[in-house]
Amino acid sequence: MAQKIVKHVKDMVAEANKEVEITPVVDASKYFEDSKYVFVDIRDPREIQREGKIPNSFSCPRGMLEFWIDPDSPYHKEIFNQDKKYVFYCAAAGRSALAAKAAQDMGLSPVSHLEGGFAAWKKSGNPIETKE
Repeated sequence: MAQKIVKHVKDMVAEANKEVEITPVVDASKYFEDSKYVFVDIRDPREIQREGKIPNSFSCPRGMLEFWIDPDSPYHKEIFNQDKKYVFYCAAAGRSALAAKAAQDMGLSPVSHLEGGFAAWKKSGNPIETKE
């Protein structure tokens, strides 16, 4: 018998977007280099290698996010223990909506996610950091 999915990802993203601040690209482009913000790229490392990333952003694979945020986790990363605003992004703003909601639910604050994701950032002509 096939599985009966009762909650679809599009509904989960829509719910997250109702609860989490969404940062327009035009605003993010004004403060992505400001030390009061941490831009968190939750894409897979292969995506980052292929496409590049927002300069100075921190890479945190989506599967490790909750473990890296939690100070009681053996995987905790100190970058998530700062008095800064966390702006999450992914390719197109679906995963980042879910990530920002999870981070917010854990108590990380303030958080937001980038409207349109890295695709919108790139389309707007903003700078991109690539590995050479």
